[in-house]
Amino acid sequence: MTPATADTLQCAYWDAQVCRSCSLIETPHGVQLADKVTQAHSALDPLAPHATWHEPCASALGGFRNKAKMVVGGTVEDPTLGILDAAGRGVDLRACGLYPAVITDALPVLADFIRRVGWQPYDVPTRRGELKYLLVTASARNELMVRCVARSTEAESRVRKHLPWLRECLPSLAVATLNVLPEHKAVTEGDREMVLTDQDSLTMPMGEVDLHVGPRAFFQTNTAVATELYAQVSRWIDASGATSLWDLYCGVGGFALTCAAPGRVVTGIEVSPPAIDAARKSRDEAQSRGVDGMDSVHFEAADAVAWASGQQVSADAVVVNPPRRGLGESLSTWLNGSGAHTVVYSSCHLPTLAADLQRMPAYEVRDVRVFDMFPHTGHMEVAALLARL
Repeated sequence: MTPATADTLQCAYWDAQVCRSCSLIETPHGVQLADKVTQAHSALDPLAPHATWHEPCASALGGFRNKAKMVVGGTVEDPTLGILDAAGRGVDLRACGLYPAVITDALPVLADFIRRVGWQPYDVPTRRGELKYLLVTASARNELMVRCVARSTEAESRVRKHLPWLRECLPSLAVATLNVLPEHKAVTEGDREMVLTDQDSLTMPMGEVDLHVGPRAFFQTNTAVATELYAQVSRWIDASGATSLWDLYCGVGGFALTCAAPGRVVTGIEVSPPAIDAARKSRDEAQSRGVDGMDSVHFEAADAVAWASGQQVSADAVVVNPPRRGLGESLSTWLNGSGAHTVVYSSCHLPTLAADLQRMPAYEVRDVRVFDMFPHTGHMEVAALLARL
């Protein structure tokens, strides 16, 4: 799959009408991005009449997506890796142009692994079979994490038996896991994760810091755009002069670690203990390499709303990167009444961003930037810098 022009991506799957996920693929990329900026203006201009709008951060046309969620269909002898059609049959999308070469090159090898293991793909209409998904994540260093989501551990011994073959055929494989999802429901993973390799996290370089992303950790799907997002937020925090910073919903520590600086105390809060463990590992490694400011970075596993509400005083600056549902009334109201002079809000959903900003009249939106995290779709990431009035 190659670009048809400098501004469009040609896709055989789209042309054959077997996959319609990239709903804007026929729209020139420049028009896509301009439309997203227009949508962001429409949602935020009433709340940010004096804001400075920065040039949007554009993505590459293809090869940008660092994670492939491949539904496994077909048969043991002829597995499909891709999506399901309306009848629940597997549609193979191994040549999807959204993924980097390290992922697309790995998919045929993983199909051979399924055959070698004798792993029966799960059949949705009949609710029979075992293997549901392959979740493949790539780092900028071309290392892979492969998570196999199955109904049970029925194939575990065979998977372990043939794992050396897979590692020999797929030298890029750094982490392999077996995730157990016994229920028949529309979710991608279960609660039980068995790590099958010595390495249990993928290393994602982010400037001076290497982030450690575990099997169940959240990480932005577009590494290049995420790198610029973190850099932009870091520039805003530096310009604010903040000597203390809270990163709420910190995940594996991306904003906290990239905003660290000498003389600034940084605290990252995330409800997931494994994510906090990964963030601490990234901090410790950066500190051992002599990266400035790491000795003043701290992480704690806690609910963001409960933790922030329990603090007697606020930090100078707060970074929030909530799930799609947004901050909600409790945290927005708390932030509005806090002593923070700067808030940076990173959002993947304009309606909830706008709703949360309406609950924070004590702040003025000073800067906004659109990040093209999800090309060929209507989705985007928007970062806004807020200053207390």
